Amino acid sequence: MTDVTDVTDVMEVMDVTSGMDMTEMLTMGMAAMQTLPVVANADHAPLEGGEDPAFGTVRWRTIFDADRTATSAMVLGVAEFGPEGTLAPHRHAPAEIYFGLSGNGVVTIDGVAHGIAPGVALYLPPDVEHGTVAGPEGLRFLYVFPRDRFAEVEYRFTAEGDVVEVQ
Repeated sequence: MTDVTDVTDVMEVMDVTSGMDMTEMLTMGMAAMQTLPVVANADHAPLEGGEDPAFGTVRWRTIFDADRTATSAMVLGVAEFGPEGTLAPHRHAPAEIYFGLSGNGVVTIDGVAHGIAPGVALYLPPDVEHGTVAGPEGLRFLYVFPRDRFAEVEYRFTAEGDVVEVQ
């Protein structure tokens, strides 16, 4: 194993004379970084939402998202609801998973009510209509999408039989 102590040693280890240009080396380095573990603290993620009536009163913290972290293929966040808070009925192309953290509530999936509470997991198939109402103590749950970025999830809200698109 080569002892790497400074930039000159790094350049020798990488064998820059092999014909690789700096762009190729940076691309390889970025790809290698995406294979490293990433640790994030949900308390450090900004609290978003709660202002657009199309969504309801839900607020969220997106923890893993390729626009914010060196991650890919999965988006992870925490949805937060105050007492009796709501996430309006909607659909989106990717499947989604919910995992209850605290409080309780009801998630209605294609017209069927399902309780959510700490330790309860729900799988939401692609394009299924779903909405949430929190209980009197509020509700927090993890959400997961099989996408690189939260921005890639196009929400289509149902309002009195019409679909309202929000991006």
